[in-house]
Amino acid sequence: MIIGSDPRGSSRIWLCVAVAALALIAVSSDFPLRVHAQIAQPQTAHPRHARQELPADSVAPIGTLDSVATVHVDVTPSHVLNTVYPDTATGAWMDDLSRAQIDNLSKPEVIQGVKNLGWGSITMRNNSELRLSAWHWNENGTWSDPATKSGYYVGSADLGEPIHYGYSYSLPHLDFMTRGDLPLVAGFQSYWKSNPYLTSHFTGESDTLHPQWVVIDMGTARTVNAIHIQWVNPYAVVYVVQYWVGDNNAMDWDMGPNGMWKAFTSGAVLNGSGGDVRLKLSDEPVSTRFVRVLMSKSSGTCDTHGSQDIRNCVGYALQTLSAGTIDAEGKYAIGYPPNGKEPGPGPPPVLQGAGEQEVIPGSEADLAGSFFASSVDPWHQADNLITGGRDQYNGMDNFFTSGLTMGHAALVACAAIYDTPEDCANEVSYIHKRGYPVVGIEVGEECDGKHMTPEDYGAIYIQVADAVHKLTPSAKLGGPIFEGVDKDITLWPDEEGRTSWMERFVDYLKAHGHLKDLAFMSFEHYPFMINGSTPPNDWASLYLEPGIMKHVLHMWRQDGVPSEVPLIISESGIIAGQSGPGYLGVTGRSIWEVDAFGTFFEQGGTAFYRPAINNGAVGHGLLDPEGGADGGGAHGTPAYNPYSSAHIINFEWLQHEAGANKIFPASADLKDAVGRTVVTSYVVKRPDGNWSLMLINHDLNAAHPVRIIIDDAKHVSHPFIGSLALV
Repeated sequence: MIIGSDPRGSSRIWLCVAVAALALIAVSSDFPLRVHAQIAQPQTAHPRHARQELPADSVAPIGTLDSVATVHVDVTPSHVLNTVYPDTATGAWMDDLSRAQIDNLSKPEVIQGVKNLGWGSITMRNNSELRLSAWHWNENGTWSDPATKSGYYVGSADLGEPIHYGYSYSLPHLDFMTRGDLPLVAGFQSYWKSNPYLTSHFTGESDTLHPQWVVIDMGTARTVNAIHIQWVNPYAVVYVVQYWVGDNNAMDWDMGPNGMWKAFTSGAVLNGSGGDVRLKLSDEPVSTRFVRVLMSKSSGTCDTHGSQDIRNCVGYALQTLSAGTIDAEGKYAIGYPPNGKEPGPGPPPVLQGAGEQEVIPGSEADLAGSFFASSVDPWHQADNLITGGRDQYNGMDNFFTSGLTMGHAALVACAAIYDTPEDCANEVSYIHKRGYPVVGIEVGEECDGKHMTPEDYGAIYIQVADAVHKLTPSAKLGGPIFEGVDKDITLWPDEEGRTSWMERFVDYLKAHGHLKDLAFMSFEHYPFMINGSTPPNDWASLYLEPGIMKHVLHMWRQDGVPSEVPLIISESGIIAGQSGPGYLGVTGRSIWEVDAFGTFFEQGGTAFYRPAINNGAVGHGLLDPEGGADGGGAHGTPAYNPYSSAHIINFEWLQHEAGANKIFPASADLKDAVGRTVVTSYVVKRPDGNWSLMLINHDLNAAHPVRIIIDDAKHVSHPFIGSLALV
């Protein structure tokens, strides 16, 4: 119910039923009222801006008058919270695809289907780095060792034939290291080697400031007093073997490791000579789950690829690793890997596919062991191309010319964690030469999921920024593209006791005079993930989204991200993974989505890239037939629901192709028995002069009456005056 005054001054009360789910109220400058409600029912396709009467059976039970929600809308001009330009502030994202899917996604009918959603811009994700692979954005390029087509690859910035596809290449020097999110479950290639770009030759800093490490995760606490390391060139001259003392997972940077690394009593090596080392670490065995080898000085000896390239001769490399015990007679027994077999060279690793059972460290299925590394050498060769239809990408020219960008500037990925700075620089230069509009370049992908320390990412980021700006001074770079988080990313404390990843990254850029190169801060948003797992399919989760979003945005500022640096959500979903589309149903996902957008812009966010359009590449130009917030039928299939969350956000709440939309304060006071906000509210003054108020009712069981109060600059509250229509 919305209560307002009649323009003739009578005390007549106008009533409007607000259905359970969403209501969107558009109010012109003299405050006549229009109401649009999301009914979460399948509808036939409607043209843009089509409106439809609500069927009688779509109305939820009306709450009692004692549960009236009073919504205050502050229209004071000086109280504007944010200015949003929807053409680049709302968008979709796309990830890796097969060539066939890329071709299908470029079809006009599919492009039109995506356009029907109303999203403005688009972002190209870089799933190669997520999967520990090298990305070739351009197959026309040069290898550091052209004779063998191997080494460090740099795509060409020269304009030539249009680029239709991009490809991924596996990394031989990943060796037996498991990945940051899903394990590599079989096979090893040659040896592990750290990233040469994190050594003093490239950072200009002492290697002690960028120590590299390998961590053994044994799955459960095991008895350890010895370690076996098979070093290869370049090996560590100075290193220390440590164990984890703490009450949780040392490698869980999402939840935050609570503990510290402690050196074994005999774990320090100050003058190592490489080779085969079985090191007794302590007289008394230690019970621990995690063992770390921390390396701080390299031999500088060259690896198997020769001395012609300095990158072959810096950093650290080892071929095999295990933890165990040495008895009184000096006999070493492998405790982990659990099968008693150390990892070693073999076939290329096989990535765990979707739907396969994850191998848990320490379990019976854990045949290879679980190992993490601080970095990986991006050296690879032509025959490391990943085939079989996975890990392929829309080519740069096809991406910009197919229509997917909707004519707006796009956000584009640039590999950095497993790449060379020069390759990223050439990519940006290529885009600039073509004249393609971009809002920014994201540097790397999900560095937190790769367990990259903020100082190491900062060193890579600075090298990339210098290389990019040498060729394209106007380029705007950003990152670090965190995985979907609902709290601060924290890691092991530094010497000052600081654990905040973002705080340390910002401080690193400041200390090196490069904070200016952080043109935006980007991250992913998957709010309903619990330690990487899907939470219960519980409607109550929806009450959490506004609080999660507010906390995350405030947190980045508290970590030191300057107020003038835009905050961008470059990938998002209600949850990650295959279970996302069905989680909480169409209505639940719709409520989550509009709450997420409303809160994000209310709290000062700049751009929010919401749905993945990858599904648009499947089939015959059709998308998910279910409709709803996750894209689905809202892309333009026969099941298109014109009142999906996408329609409300892009066609009813915000006004595209018209300029600045100004977000103002709005609040509702209705709470439930446990103190949760039942109705959330978001208001925008559109370029056409209309005020658009979006109301979200989280009560699954009943609609609630709503009283709208307008507060102005004179601190006077006004009811709505004018006509009322339900459309």
